[in-house]
Amino acid sequence: MIDHDPAAVKQVACIGAGPIGGGWTAHYLARGYHVTTYLHEASEIGPLTTLLETAWDSLCRIGLAGGASMNHFTWTTSLEEAVEGAEFIQESIPEVLALKQDLYKTLGEIVDPRTVIASSTSGLSMSDIQAKCSTPERTVVAHPFNPPYLLPLVEMIGGRSTHPDTVAWAERFYQAAGKVPLVMKKEVPGFIATRLQEAIWREALHMVANGEATVEQIDQAVVNGPGPRWALMGPCEIFHVGGGEGGMAYCLDQFGPALELPWTRLTAPELTPALRDAMVSGCEAMCQGADFSTLSRKLNDGLVEIARIRGGKAAE
Repeated sequence: MIDHDPAAVKQVACIGAGPIGGGWTAHYLARGYHVTTYLHEASEIGPLTTLLETAWDSLCRIGLAGGASMNHFTWTTSLEEAVEGAEFIQESIPEVLALKQDLYKTLGEIVDPRTVIASSTSGLSMSDIQAKCSTPERTVVAHPFNPPYLLPLVEMIGGRSTHPDTVAWAERFYQAAGKVPLVMKKEVPGFIATRLQEAIWREALHMVANGEATVEQIDQAVVNGPGPRWALMGPCEIFHVGGGEGGMAYCLDQFGPALELPWTRLTAPELTPALRDAMVSGCEAMCQGADFSTLSRKLNDGLVEIARIRGGKAAE
């Protein structure tokens, strides 16, 4: 039985120190939590520290929660130490089902059964992940978008053995932690946002493979077309506004026939060596030699400004 107040949580454990796990660590620190992050190997602390420093710069510009401090961060290579005293656990290890099942089996044995365990998985189901866990009722999927410290969405769903109260508790926790939780009605491969994203990705691969567009043209089309609108409204609301006084009804009646035109390809193209090389060389040319740190900062700076505008903190 999960009986503690989700808004009163102070100690969080993050399992995994990659871009997602590290991003969660940064987010929770910025929201004032004490965070202990589990590293598989001590050598991971270098990249994690760099990620946290980059994230902290962006988070400071958005605004930190009261009491937020990087001094509240600790790390360990001992799983037992990482989860000791944790009031909430965010798991972000590699997307390998066997690894996650073994981890949840162990967590079921060593973690207080009243502590919720949330997985950042982007493609696995909680019903599969919790299969070996002795306390599956307190496990839930909480899929973020990267970087977790700047993008608010968390797609949530329980597994077959998850108790409904767990999902409700986790939803309140994420709301208190400054996220926007989206509780799904059922387990769906790819959730919602990822499936929408993948639809665009498939079209991009088809157009490059068929010589219909370059990598740079595809990105230009999104950045200078629908992209800015999507930062403010979803595709359904945009269509509703696009219909003028007639709203969505006008759009469907006017443009509905176009849905039957053979524009899209529902299946993914074969990732041949030629297509793979075309995507790689296209990205390298488009980025003009910029390294990951430079590109990451460019993305973060833009997301910070969007967050400030949406939060009413636009620069004068």
